[in-house]
Amino acid sequence: MKGNVIDLAVGVIIGTAFGKIISSLVADVIMPPLGLLLGGVNFSHLVVTLKQAAGGAPAIALNYGLFIQAVVDFLIIASAIFLAVKGINKLKKPEPAAAPKSTNEEVLLGEIRDILKRQRV
Repeated sequence: MKGNVIDLAVGVIIGTAFGKIISSLVADVIMPPLGLLLGGVNFSHLVVTLKQAAGGAPAIALNYGLFIQAVVDFLIIASAIFLAVKGINKLKKPEPAAAPKSTNEEVLLGEIRDILKRQRV
């Protein structure tokens, strides 16, 4: 059980670091060209203002552009982890099944069979 807990902890730490790398990849490499293809749209600035700022109260807005970016992050991370797990599973070799141990009854029946064969000859 100790090994599984350590494996899980290592997986969480590596997954967190991997998530940051993918977030940077999406935000800095993938989304700018995608925004350019869509007419110069910056996804992080896509918002719907529900209530304008009034007096000292800030505006209330839905930041759906950040949500779109988070969804793209998730899809890339999920597909990369899926491919990594699939590759690791291919590397694992199945352990050969051990021959089942004969029970006392099977041994006795085998001896009786051998005795009967010898008597017939």
